[in-house]
Amino acid sequence: LSQLSSSEHAPVVSITLFVTLLCACIVIGHLLEENRWMNESITSLIVGVGTGVVILLISRGKSSHLLMFSEDLFFIYLLPPIIFNAGFQVKKKQFFRNFMTIMLFGAVGTLISFVIISLGAIGFFKKMGIDLEIGDYLAIGAIFAATDSVCTLQVLSQDETPLLYSLVFGEGVVNDATSVVLFNAVQKFDLSHISSVETMTLLGNFFYLFFSSTVLGVAAGLLSAYVMKKLYIGRHSTDREVAVMILMPYLSYMLAELFYLSGILTVFFCGIVMSHYTWHNVTENSRVTTKHAFATLSFVAETFIFLYVGMDALDIEKWRVVSDSPGTSASMSITLLGLVMLGRAAFVFPLSFLSNLTKPSPDERISIQQQITIWWAGLMRGAVSMALAYKQFTRAGHTQLRGNALLITSTITVVLFSTVV
Repeated sequence: LSQLSSSEHAPVVSITLFVTLLCACIVIGHLLEENRWMNESITSLIVGVGTGVVILLISRGKSSHLLMFSEDLFFIYLLPPIIFNAGFQVKKKQFFRNFMTIMLFGAVGTLISFVIISLGAIGFFKKMGIDLEIGDYLAIGAIFAATDSVCTLQVLSQDETPLLYSLVFGEGVVNDATSVVLFNAVQKFDLSHISSVETMTLLGNFFYLFFSSTVLGVAAGLLSAYVMKKLYIGRHSTDREVAVMILMPYLSYMLAELFYLSGILTVFFCGIVMSHYTWHNVTENSRVTTKHAFATLSFVAETFIFLYVGMDALDIEKWRVVSDSPGTSASMSITLLGLVMLGRAAFVFPLSFLSNLTKPSPDERISIQQQITIWWAGLMRGAVSMALAYKQFTRAGHTQLRGNALLITSTITVVLFSTVV
């Protein structure tokens, strides 16, 4: 035991246990395959919380961690395969048929939600005696404007409700990208003196990032298709063909990050273009291999994220900082949940009405029941919100400031409640 707990061997022990838990989540998820209300995301979350409790008991309340949370781990290694696979597997006909509605919900809707949550946080938090800078309030708007459509998509059926699935799926990806772009745009500006010029510059920067990221993703996808068609790598080596297929989207993501663009949008549109052009220029063996490889990488990354979020929910350091004000923490969580619901309703119903005006066929219009489902589907908050909250309110996963700790614990509460309930 003393050898296992030594500082040199500790990372190996942690990773071994974490991989064991990943395997357990996959097996349990398989056993619960028929249960539509207990999907793999919730399973991983519950296993993570249970593991956190066990580690807390073993460490006598000192820690609930096997691995420390890292925003870089999330944004550089875990998120790209999830978003790329979303673009690669998308039903393109349905997606582009509803493209304008998806962009309305994902971009304009997220902006509306961002404004409402930010203004609401300013009004309510100041009454609670929580003093934050204007940049923090805007960051809160971006953090809680980010939905988590992964859980919802496991409940909706792509075959039974193609319109709903397409709208929720497309909006979820564009929403995540928009939230991250907004978050990064807020970080770049001096917000101590907000003026109309500063606001317009912020919006201009947002649309520039949005457009540039999309163009880069499309260009990377077309380049990969051109390389595959001209060189026909598969005639000599399927392995090289698959390797290029896997590395090109990751290169597009990292190039976007290098040039301070949105890697999420870039890799998503790269996935769409590669599935339409590149995939048809590779050998049959490579098609089968890449399709399953992308799906597997995405699945493992999703499971990893939810497992870690569950474990991090019991991080004793943050709860200890806010232990003297549990009422304030609960009030903040309830307030944020209310603002999320209000912000969601403020754009889903009005934008659905506008979208319906452009649809000549009644079958293409969004019914009131479907609007309610879309509103409900976007209430879940997940890993993107967690990662952005850590990036804004912690340093290397740690914080001793009461206001920051309150926001982290409130984010954890909102994520757990919205995902499980």
